[in-house]
Amino acid sequence: MAAVAGGGSGSAAGAAPQQQAAAQQAAGGRQARLRESWYLALLGLAEHFRTSSPPKVRLCVHCLQAVLPRKPPARMEARTHLQLGSVLYHHTRNGDQARGHLEKAVSGGIPQFEDVKFEAASLLSELYCQENSVDAAKPLLRKAIQISQQTPYWHCRLLFQLAQLHTLEKDLVSACDLLGVGAEYARVVGSEYTRALFLLSKGMLLLMERKLQEVHPLLTLCGQIVENWQGNPIQKESLRVFFLVLQVTHYLDAGQVKSVKPCLKQLQQCIQTISTLHDDEILPSNPADLFHWLPKEHMCVLVYLVTVMHSMQAGYLEKAQKYTDKALMQLEKLKMLDCSPILSSFQVILLEHIIMCRLVTGHKATALQEISQVCQLCQQSPRLFSNHAAQLHTLLGLYCISVNCMDNAEAQFTTALRLTTHQELWAFIVTNLASVYIREGNRHQEVCLYSLLERINPDHNFPVSSHCLRAAAFYIRGLFSFFQGRYNEAKRFLRETLKMSNAEDLNRLTACSLVLLGHIFYVLGNHRESNNMVVPAMQLASKIPDMSVQLWSSALLRDLNKACGNAMDAHEAAQMHQNFSQQLLQDHIEACSLPEHNLITWTDGPPPVQFQAQNGPTTSLASLL
Repeated sequence: MAAVAGGGSGSAAGAAPQQQAAAQQAAGGRQARLRESWYLALLGLAEHFRTSSPPKVRLCVHCLQAVLPRKPPARMEARTHLQLGSVLYHHTRNGDQARGHLEKAVSGGIPQFEDVKFEAASLLSELYCQENSVDAAKPLLRKAIQISQQTPYWHCRLLFQLAQLHTLEKDLVSACDLLGVGAEYARVVGSEYTRALFLLSKGMLLLMERKLQEVHPLLTLCGQIVENWQGNPIQKESLRVFFLVLQVTHYLDAGQVKSVKPCLKQLQQCIQTISTLHDDEILPSNPADLFHWLPKEHMCVLVYLVTVMHSMQAGYLEKAQKYTDKALMQLEKLKMLDCSPILSSFQVILLEHIIMCRLVTGHKATALQEISQVCQLCQQSPRLFSNHAAQLHTLLGLYCISVNCMDNAEAQFTTALRLTTHQELWAFIVTNLASVYIREGNRHQEVCLYSLLERINPDHNFPVSSHCLRAAAFYIRGLFSFFQGRYNEAKRFLRETLKMSNAEDLNRLTACSLVLLGHIFYVLGNHRESNNMVVPAMQLASKIPDMSVQLWSSALLRDLNKACGNAMDAHEAAQMHQNFSQQLLQDHIEACSLPEHNLITWTDGPPPVQFQAQNGPTTSLASLL
């Protein structure tokens, strides 16, 4: 019994430290749970303040800052630094503080495969780019890409981000290489959807580089992947929209307005299908599939935009106006809720096209005010100005032609040529500059004119693949031959223009060629043939409607009918010519009296903020929009 009692006594003595340790452990657990509840309470409160309307940023930051002195675990500390960096970056101008927190989140003592690291690296690289520290952003993204291969979502997202950064720097070769790497990685991890996104993005860059031999097989592969992929209907349709947008823009770049119609129709049907689908809340099972190309609303604007581009090239200007109005209305609604830079880009491109429509339809004053609107948008974004400066000066050159300020037109086109590296835009500018020299007939410009005509010779080695621009080059050669009195040569060039423009429904070029041919036949005394050209030119110009061609055609019809002794028809044509002249003159006076008319003298630096009215006080650009 003693032995047993002694043994029992010894067990009781040994139990005391064990109980003490258990009590300490329980107390430690309670403290840990208490600390965790503190953290969760502070983080929850911070999130409440962040998502308030409007966000209570100061209170959110205070709550997050209160977490750090309590020495939270490494993961929670890194997450808190990430949240602080994100709030400061998105809601304040404290860039230095935001950068400091994000750098701590990236370098914190947590495993290198943690999502926090990748999210912080992604956000920090954005901040570096905003501060023009691109050289700091690129290695950061490369390192994050290197260690994220076990995390498909972040690996793909970081590859997209670095490719976008190279694209913004116009290093399209590096961007294409990264997108190719992303496509192969997506294939390996079984994400055909994201593989298609990478390949379509690469196809877009190859189109920008004009590497057409590489584009065709890539788009064929993309088409097969898109059709074979079975998944979320909205994701599938968005892939199809991306694919069709690339096809449509490829045709439009090539000036093939008629050939593009089936693709454009498919695209319009596709966006209608998407607009009827409801977003599916079910997340994809493959984390690599967690991407969207564009929101539905942005895709709708983009489809309107390519439809406007098609209508503009084809000469359906009323249709272009209708779709531009719809797109701009939708853009205004979106910009109230979304400050995405792509919306401003869409707006500028839409305005560029509608400005050209206004100049053709005889609404110069409205065109000038819309040019000033583009200036204002470009003032708000240096990147937007860098991408559209050449187009802006080209539009001003076209406006100068419309108001007969040929010296200013030459200066604007020369400036635009200096600012562009885009081959199609270069050819468009040169074609219009050649028309300025032809109309001026200045002997001092003859050397320049012959040099330009040699560089856009459609008979050999035309510098771009655009069917439309090549047809326009034939028209310019015909116009030059006409002014030089070489009528047979002019007819040859103009018939080539007609052949090409009829093949692709380029209505405006057709109308211009017909009226010029009519003028040539009139000069040669062949009134019947002249009438056969001028009447359809007038009908087509009325359909577009093209005010300049209508003015020209009505003058020719008046003279033709006079020469043929048709007094009543001559009187009717003279009345039409008078009406067109009055409309154009009134619009001309209105445009030239606007303070924005002074833009025609701007050829250097960023867009001017103010314009001096010709007969009045200084007027702010903002007050005119």
